[in-house]
Amino acid sequence: MKIAFSFLALAAVANAAVPSLTPENYDSLTDGKTVFIKFFAPWCGHCKKMAPDWEKLSNEWEGNDVGLIAEVDCTTAGKPLCDANGVKGFPTLKYGDPAALDDYQGARSFDALKSFATENLKPICSPSKLELCDDEKKAEIEKYMAMSDDDLKSAIAAEEKKLEDAEETFKAEVQKLQEKYQSLMEEKDAAAAAVKKAGLGLMKSVQGAKSKAAKDEL
Repeated sequence: MKIAFSFLALAAVANAAVPSLTPENYDSLTDGKTVFIKFFAPWCGHCKKMAPDWEKLSNEWEGNDVGLIAEVDCTTAGKPLCDANGVKGFPTLKYGDPAALDDYQGARSFDALKSFATENLKPICSPSKLELCDDEKKAEIEKYMAMSDDDLKSAIAAEEKKLEDAEETFKAEVQKLQEKYQSLMEEKDAAAAAVKKAGLGLMKSVQGAKSKAAKDEL
């Protein structure tokens, strides 16, 4: 009886496991799917908090012909996938075409994740699903398919450079804001110190003493 119970418990754990993606199995597990992927690190507190909901969501989508809920451990074999997708913090959630993931920016409660998956894990336009593309997208795909491998690689690199430049500009401007904030704080503190040094505290003390004296006379 105990053996049977243990077997069922192990089976339940196995069923709850989230597909773990690595460079070796990524193409085979995501082929033909629209994906929702969590990039995580085991030591991350927010990742641990999200884990039960992610496992539950993955279990609900297990065996689905269209959608896949999976995860990538950025500290082990999955690290190259994290690097390739520009993961900088944990957990990072991305979705869509496995070859061109988009950032998930929504809430992270189970209900929010489930609702997003239901609305977005559907067949999407891609080179392997041209029947889902409108004429404009088909024309774009045909243009890219006609390019040589080197030209396509260069075009991708050029667009990724734009993203990197935008990120660097953002960081530089944030740094300027932080420096300005620090400068303003120092100016404020200096002004406050000058006011106090000029006698504000003493004036208030005298005012208090005079008020007290007036009350005493009454």
